[in-house]
Amino acid sequence: MSAQPAVSAFALEESTQSAAEIVERFLAASMVPDPETAARYIAVDLKLTFTGGRRMSHPRESAAFNAKRYKWVRKKMERTDVVPSARETIVYNLGTLYGEWPDGTPFEGNRYVDRFVVRDGKIVQMDVWNDSAERLLIRNGIEA
Repeated sequence: MSAQPAVSAFALEESTQSAAEIVERFLAASMVPDPETAARYIAVDLKLTFTGGRRMSHPRESAAFNAKRYKWVRKKMERTDVVPSARETIVYNLGTLYGEWPDGTPFEGNRYVDRFVVRDGKIVQMDVWNDSAERLLIRNGIEA
């Protein structure tokens, strides 16, 4: 069993803050949407799993998906939780979505959780969950 390298509390605090800032900048660019600016914060081999288990590898793919699902959408970021470690940092961003459905009907309060893995200053993995599918079911008279 190999020993883990020692990491100072200061170094972890600094990397934690940096990872949170990277994620928040990425999300801000993604919501414009500006996928090319968002791409500045991702690793070349990004693994992005969107709602419904859809696999993507670049912010332009999630922007294209959102353009079909919503007339427009934004995030009200409520909190960012960070779990540091010696090799990577896990960042959770939680809040609600607001915007308009394709037919122009407004919505708000649509919960989301985004989970990121940040390594060497880049986002290497992103997992996205939200209540949009539930809300679409209800809009169509289906209460499961």
